[in-house]
Amino acid sequence: MLNKAVLMGRLTRDPEMRYTQSNTPVTSFTLAIDRDRKGPNGERQTDFIECAAFGKAAEFVKNWFAKGMMA
Repeated sequence: MLNKAVLMGRLTRDPEMRYTQSNTPVTSFTLAIDRDRKGPNGERQTDFIECAAFGKAAEFVKNWFAKGMMA
């Protein structure tokens, strides 16, 4: 069985690309995702999710996304 999650948020910084020992590209980035409901003080809550992309997806993220963009 395979679990799948769809996340949508803004990048908190520019994606960082590096390579594994087998020369596979890996791009790391963080998404800031606002929750639908507000906190006990009436303020919006945000979750920060660490993400990684591998291979061609890593190259795509590095070339086309930047800090503040919706992903």
